[in-house]
Amino acid sequence: MERAAYEGKAKRVVSQPDGIAHIYYKDDATAFNGVRHELFEGKGTLNSQITERLFEYLAGHGIPTHHLGRVDERTLSAKWVDIIPIEAIVRYKVAGTLAKRTGLDYLTECDPPIIEMYYKRDDLGDPLINDDHVRQLGLATPMEVDWIRAMARQAADALRDLFFKAGIDLVDLKFEFGRTADGELVLADEVSPDTCRFRDLATGEILDKDLFRFDEGDLLAGYRKLLAHLDRALAADVQS
Repeated sequence: MERAAYEGKAKRVVSQPDGIAHIYYKDDATAFNGVRHELFEGKGTLNSQITERLFEYLAGHGIPTHHLGRVDERTLSAKWVDIIPIEAIVRYKVAGTLAKRTGLDYLTECDPPIIEMYYKRDDLGDPLINDDHVRQLGLATPMEVDWIRAMARQAADALRDLFFKAGIDLVDLKFEFGRTADGELVLADEVSPDTCRFRDLATGEILDKDLFRFDEGDLLAGYRKLLAHLDRALAADVQS
């Protein structure tokens, strides 16, 4: 069945025949629910490359994803999914809204990691929700919520181990999940410096969208450095 195209802040999703979607990664950078918006030439290509590598890595570690392959330098092919409007955030250290809501010091360790769920509604400011809210809103079944939480933790742990080998500290990250036409639950959307917080373990350098959010440095340089570190870690992982 043909589906209408979807245009988000950083991606464009276009339906293809046979339940396939083409996901085009844009050069837009936004922050604070679109309050800030700039273009960075080449950002979309970098995010597509990072997402492709991470989805393939996660698939090799038992995480089902919607990823199918590459179409062009900034477009990925994926199974068409109906996105569950829940953002699952895994936090290994305190940053962002967790610091604002709790008063905990920036980069305080979260042991064990904190897993939060947010309602994916820009018009409501993507509010923090719990299992009771999910049930009341009819967003997912209790079994699906348990699966989302377990897969988010499993995927995040696998990525944190990988980035540690790359000399990168994974502070926190956001996952989105969807249902395929067959009803399968899969990891969807993207995993990139737009959706994660990364810090260089040696220098503390920021390597994610916080560079743009808080005017901390060159966004594209940070993304390129992250990709270079990631590629070295993936190559070492294959050799081992």
